[in-house]
Amino acid sequence: MISDYRQECEDLAAAFQWTAKINMHEAVANHFSLAVGDGTSFLINPNQKHFSLITASDILLLKTDEDPFKLQNAPDATAWGLHSSLHKFVPHAKCVIHVHSIYSTVLASLKDSYLKPIDQNTALFFNRMIVDENFGGLAFEEEGERCSKLFSDPKIKVMVMGNHGLLVLGDNIPDAFNRMYYFERAAETYIKALQTNQELRILSNAIAEKTASELEEYPSQAKSHFRDIKEILIKEGSNFKN
Repeated sequence: MISDYRQECEDLAAAFQWTAKINMHEAVANHFSLAVGDGTSFLINPNQKHFSLITASDILLLKTDEDPFKLQNAPDATAWGLHSSLHKFVPHAKCVIHVHSIYSTVLASLKDSYLKPIDQNTALFFNRMIVDENFGGLAFEEEGERCSKLFSDPKIKVMVMGNHGLLVLGDNIPDAFNRMYYFERAAETYIKALQTNQELRILSNAIAEKTASELEEYPSQAKSHFRDIKEILIKEGSNFKN
């Protein structure tokens, strides 16, 4: 029952509202999901509702082996196609975030969509991202299954979806949200650096990997970041817990 996952629903709602607040939303599109229970069920946002309006009671609970379109509150078809496939076929896809945030989508639109390690944030994703160069249209079930096959390496938790947007995996909501946030920040730095038309100062592979490893091991950053996001939302009078 969805009532068993009240805290998870509240956290997802907070993530949606904060994503809208920092302008990384896409009107009533895009989706976040979280595997729950034995992993055959997942929580996801309702069909075509603006992120800024989503509350805990809006969150849907779906099973990967059922036909959700028979339900009264059916999910968006592309949300089902992408997220059900990832939760079904990718064991480390505990939390899945898909956005069309501006700088990540600009990166996805370049012929070379790989993020070069030019600073601390961009280095965080060195050897930890992939680029899907075979955009196949809207992410219905067939496209979702194709994308899921690209995440065979548990180390890879970010996909730049060529000509599309950004897909991020995480161990939990704070972990995935923090990774999404920092990838967008990194993409912004990289795109603005390209706009100068100056030669980039790219880190060596050894230093980029060292930096990525050190940042991964930095204590509790994702948890602290998300804790403070919820505190700010509460102080501002947000209804995300409703």
